[in-house]
Amino acid sequence: MARHKDYFEFKPYNVARWAIWGGYALILLLAPLVFTSSLSHTMLSQMGIAIIVCLSYNMLLGQGGMLSFGHAVYSGMGAFLAIHTLNLVAKGGWQIPVSLVPVAGGIASMLFAVAFGYVTTKKAATPFAMITLGIGELVWASALMFPEFFGGEGGISSNRVAGPKPLGITFGPQIQLYYLIALYTFVCTAAMYAFTRTPLGRMLNAVRDNPERVEFVGYDTQKVRYIAFILSAFFAGISGGLAALNFEIVTSEVVSAPRSGAYLLFTFLGGATFFFGPIIGGVLLVLAGVLLSELTKAWLLYLGLVFLFMVMYAPGGIASLIMMNVRVASFGRLKELWVSYLALAFTALVALCGAAAMIEMVYHLQLNAALGPKLQFMGATLDAHGADSWFGALFVMLTGVAMFELARRHYARQWGEIQEFIAREMKRREGL
Repeated sequence: MARHKDYFEFKPYNVARWAIWGGYALILLLAPLVFTSSLSHTMLSQMGIAIIVCLSYNMLLGQGGMLSFGHAVYSGMGAFLAIHTLNLVAKGGWQIPVSLVPVAGGIASMLFAVAFGYVTTKKAATPFAMITLGIGELVWASALMFPEFFGGEGGISSNRVAGPKPLGITFGPQIQLYYLIALYTFVCTAAMYAFTRTPLGRMLNAVRDNPERVEFVGYDTQKVRYIAFILSAFFAGISGGLAALNFEIVTSEVVSAPRSGAYLLFTFLGGATFFFGPIIGGVLLVLAGVLLSELTKAWLLYLGLVFLFMVMYAPGGIASLIMMNVRVASFGRLKELWVSYLALAFTALVALCGAAAMIEMVYHLQLNAALGPKLQFMGATLDAHGADSWFGALFVMLTGVAMFELARRHYARQWGEIQEFIAREMKRREGL
C-alpha cells in the first residue's frame, strides 16, 4: 500500500506585485498632499473617476475585444440614478450615507446592462459596435424626451452635504470627497484586476482571440460576453455615481456620443492591451479636458493628430511603449537609447512648434479676427496676415520634420540591433 507523505510547500510572495499595488495606494494617498491647490484636488478627483470608467471600458475592448460606441450610457445612467438617490437622501427619504451613493449608481447601471446587454451581446465584432452606437444614440435622444427623469436641458442638481454624517465627514470639502473617490478607485481597480485572473476573465480573453474554439469546447460565447458586459456596466455606474457627487449636477451630456468617444480614444491611447493602460488613459483624459482645452481652442485638433500618429506608429498605446522599453532594460541595453530618445523628443518638439504656430494662426483668423491679426504664441508675436510669420512657421516645421526623420532612422537601426541581441540572448539562455 502506498504511503501518503505529508509535506509543506513554501510559496514566496510576489514582491513586485505587492510593491506595485503598494505604490499605487501610496500615490492615491499622497497626491493631494503634494498638489495642494483646490484646482489640483478637483483634477485629482476627476482622474480617479476617469480611471474607473476607462478600466471598465477596457473590460470590453481590451479583454473581450468588444468595440463599444455607447459606454457612456452606463456611466451616465449610473450618474442619473446616483443623483436621484442623493436627492432622496437630502429629502430624508433614504437614510443611507452619501459614501454609498456611487454603489447605487453601479447597481442601476448593472440593471440597465441586464436589459440592453442581452440584445447587444447577441452579436460580436462590427455588429456589436453598431448596436452599441444605436443604443447610445437612443438613450441620448431620450434624455430630452423625458425631462422628469433626465432634467431636460438644465439637468438635475443636488447637494452632497446631506444624509447621515459618520465621524463628522460631510464631503463638503473637496479633499474629503477626493479620498472617497481614491478609495473607490483603488477598490475598483483591484476588483477589475482580480476579474482578469478568474476563469471567467480568462475565458473572456479566449472569446476575444478565438471564439470558434471556445464554442467547440462547450462554452457559450454570448453568455461570456453578456456577463462581462454587466460587470463592466457596474463599474462604469460607480464612476458615474462618483461624478455625480463631484459635480453635484448631471446633464444629458453624460450619455452623449462624444463622451463615449472620449472613453474609447483615451483607453486606446493609454493602451488597451495592458491592464494599466487605461489608468494612463484616464489621467490623460482629465489633462486634455482641463489643461489642454484652456491652453488652446484647437485642442481637439491636436488630440486628433496625436490619436492618428499613435494608431500609425504605436497601436498598443503608451503602455506598450513602456513595456517594450522595460523589456530592453531587463537585458541591460536601455542606457544606449537615451540619446536617441532625446533627439526624437527635441526634433518632434521643433516640428510641433512650427505646425502649432500655423494652426493657431488659422484659428485666430477664424475665431478672433475682430482682435486684429497679431497673436501671442509661446512668447513670440505672430502676424496672421504677414507672410514672414507663415514662412517662419513652415520653415520651423519642415526643419523639425527633416531632423526627426534622421533621428528616427538612426533610432530604428539602433533598436533593430538591440532586438537582434535580445533574440540571441534568449536563445542562449534557453540552451543553458
